[in-house]
Amino acid sequence: MLRQRIVFYGWVQGVGFRYWARHAASLYGATGWVRNDPDGTVTMEIQGTQEQIDQVIAAIKHGRFISIDRMDVISLPVLEGERSFRYVI
Repeated sequence: MLRQRIVFYGWVQGVGFRYWARHAASLYGATGWVRNDPDGTVTMEIQGTQEQIDQVIAAIKHGRFISIDRMDVISLPVLEGERSFRYVI
């Protein structure tokens, strides 16, 4: 189990990114959160196995109109007891 904070750059706001992230996380059993940032990026904290995280990111990349130019990834400590994936405003 691991947790990552990922900042996505590119065409990532106003294109259903958060919807796809939440849907994919639910589908693959990952937990965490996703939010739009004022600078036009999207930040996500995601927790699961490396395979689950990779599957969620792959699903997001297949979202209509989403175009990810770059991702900055930071490893974080696992949050025990987290049970869902949600939007953060």
